[in-house]
Amino acid sequence: MNAKRTDGRTKRTEIAVVTGAGSGIGRAVAVELLRAGWSVALAGRRAEALEETAALAAEGARSEEPRSEAAGGEALAVRTDVSRPEDVSALFAAAVGRFGRVDLLFNNAGTFGPGGVPVEELPYDAWRHVVDTNLNGAFLCAQAAYRQMKEQDPRGGRIINNGSISAHTPRPHSVAYTATKHALTGLTKSLSLDGRPYRIAVGQIDIGNAATDMTRGMQTGALQADGRTAPEPVMDVADVARTVRHMAELPLEANVQFATVLATTMPYVGRG
Repeated sequence: MNAKRTDGRTKRTEIAVVTGAGSGIGRAVAVELLRAGWSVALAGRRAEALEETAALAAEGARSEEPRSEAAGGEALAVRTDVSRPEDVSALFAAAVGRFGRVDLLFNNAGTFGPGGVPVEELPYDAWRHVVDTNLNGAFLCAQAAYRQMKEQDPRGGRIINNGSISAHTPRPHSVAYTATKHALTGLTKSLSLDGRPYRIAVGQIDIGNAATDMTRGMQTGALQADGRTAPEPVMDVADVARTVRHMAELPLEANVQFATVLATTMPYVGRG
């Protein structure tokens, strides 16, 4: 598969795996990449939601003005629970089987878990679910990507982990989510270091208040550190998607190690 470069030469179509691609940030990033000419393996728990993502990308590509880039990439929907090693292995096997390689993993699948639950009341099963999805799932997908990227020709690729501003500063009653996002930062740093010999670049995007179904309640009221409930501003999720695409399309000799993208006036910087 080839895509046209803006200088008239051809280049190889790049291949991405996007987890959590059935909604929210994952859907926005997958659509952005597909419309830019990437071929994308869409991973998520709900097959019908993945098909909706693919349809959105195709519909948008048809409605836009012609680009100098490829008009649109190919989507492959793969039902995946990232906390299950066998599902992750099947996801990457399907991606490589269809497209031949993997150039990018956007490690995005995640969950807040039960919101607003004090630490002393958080059920262990809820804790485990958040850890299995946000941290263990990210590790399993990164491990599978590493194995593929080390062996393919040309060697290498990029992994972008979806962190959160909670990787820096927690919200009240978010112990499981915050702990996993802090752990993701350590995962990103270790993967980045270990990937150097294999041309595997690893970075992290920390996002604050992108407008998705998961953050809809923030616009009406979110618990603040001082105990108040107050509405918070959000930003267009498409702005996050464009940032991820910029990180993804850098040459492997350059890497955005950490990026923070947030609604400008949200209560984060100084927490006020």
